[in-house]
Amino acid sequence: METEGRSGFSGKIGYVLATAGASVGLGNIWRFPYLAAKYGGGIFLLVYILLALTFGYSMIIAETAIGRNSGKSPVGAFRAYGDSAGSRFGGWVNAIVPMLICPYYSVIGGWVCKYLFEYTRGNVRGLADDAYFGSFISDGMKAQFWFIVFVGLVLCVILLGVENGIERVSKFMMPVLIVLAVIICVYAVSRPGALEGVKYFLVPNPKNFSWMTVVSAMGQMFYSLSIAMGILITFGSYMKKDVSIEAATVQVEIFDTGIAILAGLMIIPAVFAFSGGDPEALKAGPSLMFITMPKIFASMGFGHLIGFLFFALVLFAALTSAIALTESVVSTVVDEFGCSRPAGTFLVGAVMLVLGTLSCLGYGPLAGVTVIGMQFLDFFDFLSNSVMMPIAALCVCLLVIRRMTMETAVGEVLSDGHGFHRKGVFVFMILHICPLFIIVILLSSIAGVLGWIRF
Repeated sequence: METEGRSGFSGKIGYVLATAGASVGLGNIWRFPYLAAKYGGGIFLLVYILLALTFGYSMIIAETAIGRNSGKSPVGAFRAYGDSAGSRFGGWVNAIVPMLICPYYSVIGGWVCKYLFEYTRGNVRGLADDAYFGSFISDGMKAQFWFIVFVGLVLCVILLGVENGIERVSKFMMPVLIVLAVIICVYAVSRPGALEGVKYFLVPNPKNFSWMTVVSAMGQMFYSLSIAMGILITFGSYMKKDVSIEAATVQVEIFDTGIAILAGLMIIPAVFAFSGGDPEALKAGPSLMFITMPKIFASMGFGHLIGFLFFALVLFAALTSAIALTESVVSTVVDEFGCSRPAGTFLVGAVMLVLGTLSCLGYGPLAGVTVIGMQFLDFFDFLSNSVMMPIAALCVCLLVIRRMTMETAVGEVLSDGHGFHRKGVFVFMILHICPLFIIVILLSSIAGVLGWIRF
């Protein structure tokens, strides 16, 4: 069913680095350390790894197999196994998710660009000021400028194509990202008082376990591995037939989990050292990245250099994920509307600018405008992450079980001639466990936003 003449990666390395780049994003850098610190440290890490090896592994295999077997982006891939209302719904949900994420993600990417620029200027003390971040994001013109800079960087790579753009950039950025992460980790764990943070993060303590440890690790793993964003289906359609889906999946998991662990070792020990061992200093979201960390860098020796390296790393992570998200949307537009790649890229770019501007100005001129009590960025994040992504993942499971059939999915994995060593895990998880986990994520996410449960 593979489409002849479709763009593709040159081989396994290109696919693995591009897919790992899609998975390694802002969520790994600040969300993972925050959740790990809040929900048990080492026990959270252990639960996360177990889920990644089972749930995450199975969903990556499923989406990649759908993409390679159909040779199409999400909408076309779902339609390839039967053009019904359910198939169209599942395809479009998977296609729309990245279109909702890209704009507000790029706004945060713009913030990262601004901070990296300020560190190149040596403005370490200014960035550590409590009021700096709020003042910057409330200034509509400045925030909009850096948002446009980030979008421009992403679109330039997309215009270059799959092999010459996405693959080439990933081959450069991912190794550099790993080197930067290791350098910052070594420096962070060597700070006085940091070893307590290392112990808390790496050593599982059963006393810290709770049901929320499982739910939170499940949600983080779900988003961290780029499941239900259309990316894995799209990249799967670019994968050559002789590349092992299973081996590539394992390597993507290693990359993603490795970077998440490095992020924890970068941030948790540094915050422990700075706060005197108080995990509460690891606040969620932008406050950790743009307020707490600059304060820590300002208090360090070589803080200027470490701050620069840290935000360079974060920018690389943000770019690789944003590129993958945008590519998924562009691929759908090109496939479904028959336009050229440049035309599809400019159309998607225009939509990103419009929706992103709402998020960008939501903390400034549009601060008084809310949707169900949320500012635009928070609303788009809630709609995509808490509602649409679990639904999209459930649609993937149902497609494999009822339309594509498990036999076809397994056959696609076996078709590359490399075998399927964890076939039993995949079949059992997709048939029985993944749908249940997805429903738990959906209900817990909505309940958390509505205040019914506390995360």
